[in-house]
Amino acid sequence: MINITIRNEREEDYREVETLTREAFWNLYKPGCDEHFILHKMRTVSAFVRELDFVACDNEKIVGNIVYSKAKIQSERGEEYEVLCMGPIAVSPKYQRLGIGSMLMSESIAKAKQLGYRAVVIFGSPDYYHRFGYKNASDYNIKTSTGENFDAFMVLEIQKGGLTGIEGKFYEDDVFKVDAKELEEFENNFPYKEKLVTDTQLR
Repeated sequence: MINITIRNEREEDYREVETLTREAFWNLYKPGCDEHFILHKMRTVSAFVRELDFVACDNEKIVGNIVYSKAKIQSERGEEYEVLCMGPIAVSPKYQRLGIGSMLMSESIAKAKQLGYRAVVIFGSPDYYHRFGYKNASDYNIKTSTGENFDAFMVLEIQKGGLTGIEGKFYEDDVFKVDAKELEEFENNFPYKEKLVTDTQLR
């Protein structure tokens, strides 16, 4: 019987969580993955929000993780408003579809609200995230940094009226930009896994 508890991630958890994230994303959206490398880099940048870095544990075993970074919405007049960017969020493949991701989301959103953050912006599956109150970013007149909008680009207002009068383009931290050579070097620290083209990449 599983017994899930949520706590903040500790420095000694880093390697275990990076391995978990690699397992969760491997071959999911592309051959291999880069989410574990983004996570590794994220902890070193000022945009990383340490108080919103949570792990889910089954007894002592870490089975899930969620992290957030500071981002911004910039208006046409150049005004900047701080928001959060959520992700990566990862659950160990053996523990998926047990509600652990939902637990991590609920715990972290409650904490973000307590800390006074106004909103969270994500790129993800609408079918999954709408249940937490996420809406298409177009509902708030928010576009990507390149001026686009699509179903997977979503916003959650966590303070009532937190985005009132705020619209513009969304800019995430540069930590999400991945250098292929650096990723390859980082990947050498892990056991070999075969990169494959899978059905989930083609949807």
